[in-house]
Amino acid sequence: MKSEGSFAIVKSAVNKKTGERVAIKIIERHSLGEDEEIALQSEVDILSQLDHPNVVKLFEIYDEGDCLYLVLELMTGGELFDRIVEKEHYSEKEAADTIRPIVDAIRYCHSMGIAHRDLKPENLLYGSRDSQAIVKISDFGLARFIQGELATTACGTPGYVAPEILEGKGYGMEVDYWSVGVILYILLCGFPPFYEENNSKLFEMIKTCNYDFPSPFWDDVSETAKDLIRAILVVDPHKRLTAEQILAHPWVYGDNTPVHTLGNVKENMRQYNIKRKFKVRRSHQNGARRPQIQKHYQRKVNY
Repeated sequence: MKSEGSFAIVKSAVNKKTGERVAIKIIERHSLGEDEEIALQSEVDILSQLDHPNVVKLFEIYDEGDCLYLVLELMTGGELFDRIVEKEHYSEKEAADTIRPIVDAIRYCHSMGIAHRDLKPENLLYGSRDSQAIVKISDFGLARFIQGELATTACGTPGYVAPEILEGKGYGMEVDYWSVGVILYILLCGFPPFYEENNSKLFEMIKTCNYDFPSPFWDDVSETAKDLIRAILVVDPHKRLTAEQILAHPWVYGDNTPVHTLGNVKENMRQYNIKRKFKVRRSHQNGARRPQIQKHYQRKVNY
């Protein structure tokens, strides 16, 4: 499994002309191997073509030879799950309103021949703390063009990765829908459908689609919501709902999606967030490389 982020740091900056705050992703080329260099070029190619309100925007690219600077939309509103934990009221209707733009953004990416391949909570961000801020998909470091062929690279994040990736037989855009299903499951109960500390056991659960809707956590969730999840978390990618089908599902677009508060979701999600972020920090401490490029950043901070 591959992870993204080991060869870059992100800094905030200000556009001198407009006063707009942006984020600058800084990559030191000497830290990259041949494969990472190819992956970086692919990320740049993909970001430069995307223009959707629910996808983090790439504004500029500066190539100084030894370092590459990607000037991106600054996201200061926090991660999706963190925002939900802070809500006073949270219902299935809010979960549906949250997942809808994410699915639409994935539909757009797929129409461009692009698979994200790493949808997860850390990559679903808000631009500001404003209550009206919209969620956006970020981090296209593992995204690839998949047009008329299957991908074979094993990549993604344990817990969100689709079974066909784990089988190593080649896969298509459908892997993103599986990740959407996992995220939706968590949105409705606060914990993931597949969880094991041991990755081998976790991957076996995913490959066999071994999950359920345990009581009492799912007792108050509608059958319509469960029906949607069952139709997305399907081992056979050809039988999995597509973006268009998800958006057309009555739970997503209907007027009858329940609005009553979902009991313990926020507390479950808070506990899940703590465990998830601890694992991320531990992973970085155990091996992630952080290039030290303060000198270059000071020169480029105001472009």
